[in-house]
Formats: sequence, structure tokens, C-alpha cells
Amino acid sequence: MEPRIQYAQTADGVSIAFCVMGEGTPLLWLSTPPWCHVQLDWQTTFSYLLQPLARNHRFVWFDWQGTGLSDRDAIDFSMDAMVRNIEAVVARTGLEKFALSALQMGVPIAVTYAAAWPERVSHLILADGWTKFSEVEQSAVWQAEKALRDKDWVIYTETFIRVLWAPQDQEFARQLGEYLRACVEADAARAAAAAAEYYDVCALLPKVAAPTLVVQNQKAPWSPVQAGQRLAARIANSRFLVVEDPTWAQLPALIHEFLGEAEKAPAVGEPPAAGAFRTILFTDVEASTALTERLGDAKAREVLREHERIVREALRAHGGSEVKALGDGFMASFSSATRALECAIVMQRAFAAHNAAQAEPVEAAIRVRIGLNAGEPIAEEEDLFGTAVNLAARIAAQAAGGEILVANVVRELAAGKGFLFADRGEVALRGFEDPVRLYEVRWEA
Repeated sequence: MEPRIQYAQTADGVSIAFCVMGEGTPLLWLSTPPWCHVQLDWQTTFSYLLQPLARNHRFVWFDWQGTGLSDRDAIDFSMDAMVRNIEAVVARTGLEKFALSALQMGVPIAVTYAAAWPERVSHLILADGWTKFSEVEQSAVWQAEKALRDKDWVIYTETFIRVLWAPQDQEFARQLGEYLRACVEADAARAAAAAAEYYDVCALLPKVAAPTLVVQNQKAPWSPVQAGQRLAARIANSRFLVVEDPTWAQLPALIHEFLGEAEKAPAVGEPPAAGAFRTILFTDVEASTALTERLGDAKAREVLREHERIVREALRAHGGSEVKALGDGFMASFSSATRALECAIVMQRAFAAHNAAQAEPVEAAIRVRIGLNAGEPIAEEEDLFGTAVNLAARIAAQAAGGEILVANVVRELAAGKGFLFADRGEVALRGFEDPVRLYEVRWEA
């Protein structure tokens, strides 16, 4: 079935071409401006991306102004104009809460929108992006691209594809060259590239509330892995994934999995099956008694509520079950050690972002100890008991504020998943005869 091309009007009267296909979780796709053409994207060039996404979601995609089948005379690629494009399509399609996915130069635009409209964006997927152009402008491909901008349009587009992107499939490269020339006129392409040099979302990243998947190609010529790391490090509820996928062929499956995990995540407080192998996570606010004495009851309670909010949001996003609240900490369980570690890292990043945003960071800082262990706890009356639980609690008590400590079993379960562990040696823990080897999880960028 061919999509029906429709039009939305921006607040300043620009016509934006868009399409809607499929049923399911709403997903809005942001192409990298100015390379988009709603008809060709679906039919030929990027059909391997769009059509799988439309099979699993209510999939919405559109052409930025000045490109594709939108108003080609509206050559304005400023951030304000790009956000108006999104607002027009969202209003026209009646989207209320939706996932938002973006590529390359679309990433700063997606971050800007998600920070401005947190109540609308349920999830955020960012592929091969950056926070500000100065992070990437010195790379060889961007320097070459800038030198080519004012050259012959055919030479520019062919060099852009065959040399700067350099896909191995030559037929695909030929199609891409024709596709670029169909997407946009030369003047508009130059305007888009020039506008992107002023995109800077560094200050907005801590305001992004949606669970976020940051995907970065290992050898992407346009955006190095470090640029993706900076994105993920400053978004509190984020997951970072390095791939080898230069044409983004894996992206639909990654998006489907990411959104599917959220839909299937157990409800907070849902008890695990009896005898199930679980990863147990404890949080504990460091020096909570001193915090109360320093701030007073009301202010300290406000700080602890923020701790509760951050922990519960992270649990929901990573499939964790809240077993019980402990006043100044939590006990939670996970069916996956990988998700438990990702959740712990997201928590510490969120606490760090919270602390950095305080007018008096020393006074109102939330410093949290996190400890993890794995095993087969005893499930009884929606609670968990046994050696696996006791050891996890003891491990958390060994951590300093801002640290994540884990037992060796957790490290082994997560081997090869990209986590960084530092050996803290064998430690004698109260109630355990033999010393326990602990590892610190490095979570800071």
C-alpha cells in the first residue's frame, strides 16, 4: 500500500508534506535535514528503514521545509523553523504522546523538541548525532564537505555519497546520488548545512525526561563515538549503544526492541516468580540523617522525594520491579543483569544532573550508594529474602555516594555488554565468612 501524502501548515504558513502508515505505538521520524523526500523514502532509497517501522508502529514521517514535497521556497533551517515543522505535523496528525527518532543533524532538533515538550515525548531514539557542531566540524569529512558546498551540484552530491559516505554497494551509491538531488536544491542544501553549524543543545540535555536510546556507529565519518557518549552522559535516563551499521539497517529492530521493552516492563512493585534468578539492586542516600539536620525536615523530605522520583522513573524505563522502599533507599529486582546495570548508571547520571542544577549544590546534593548482586532469592508476600538479598544490601553499604558496586556474579553476567568495571579487591562483609570480591561500575563519561 502506498502512503497518502498530506500537508500540515506551520504557524508562519509553510506547507509541510507528511505521511502516516501502520498501527501501534506512535513514532515520529525526523530525517536529517535537508535529505528527505516522503515519497522516495518510502518507495526506494530508505524503504528498508521506513517500511519495517510502519509494520510495528503508527509511523509518521515528513519533509522539512525547503525539501522534498514540502514548500521548497521556504529556505529557513534555523532551529526555530525546524521546531515549527514538528509542531505542525504533531498538531495535524493528532499525536498526543509519541516516541521520537532522529538521525544525524535531526538529533539536535529532536533534543530541542523533547526538552520543550517533555509531556509529549514518551521515548527518544538518537542515531549518530552530536550536541554542538564544534564537536564534529574539524573531522576530515566535514572539512571536505564545506569545501565542496559551492561547487557544481552534481559533483557535490556524487562526491558526498561516493567519497564522504562511501557505501560499499555501488548501486545503492548511485541511487543515493540521484536521491540527494531530488530532495533539495543546491541553495537550500547549503543553507541547511550552514544553519546546522549553529545548533547547540548542551544546555538542554539535562531537561530531557524521556527514556533515551543513543545509537552511535563505531566508524561513522560524520559523528565520532565520543559525540554519542557526550549525548548519553548528559541525558539522565539514557542508554548508549555502539554499533557497526553505516546505513542504519539495524535501526528499525533496535527501535522496536527499545519501545517493546518499555511496553513489556513489569509494573513497579510486581513480585518476581518464586525461585527465579534475579539481579537485586539496593539504593541508599548517603548521610541522610545529616541531610535532615542540615536542611530541616521539610527541605530534606523534598530532596528525598526527588531521589524517589529518579529511582522509580529509572526502574520503569528498565523493567525493574520495586520490591520495597526503605525510607532513604530502595530495594529492586531485575530479570536481567544488563538492565539492572543500565538502570543503576541512569540513576547516577540523573543524580549528578540534579546536583549540577542546584543553586546550592553542596547543601541539596543527592549522593546515592548503589549495590548489586544476583542469585535466587526466596519470594514471600511480595518481598524477597535470602543470601542473595543480604549480600546486595551489604555491597551497597560498602559504596560511597555516587558509586555503583557489584558482586563478581553480576560482572560475569554482563560480560561483553560494554560496561567498564574496576576491581576493588576482596572485602570482608558483615555476616559473611569469606571475603567477597567487589567491582566498581564506571558510569561517568
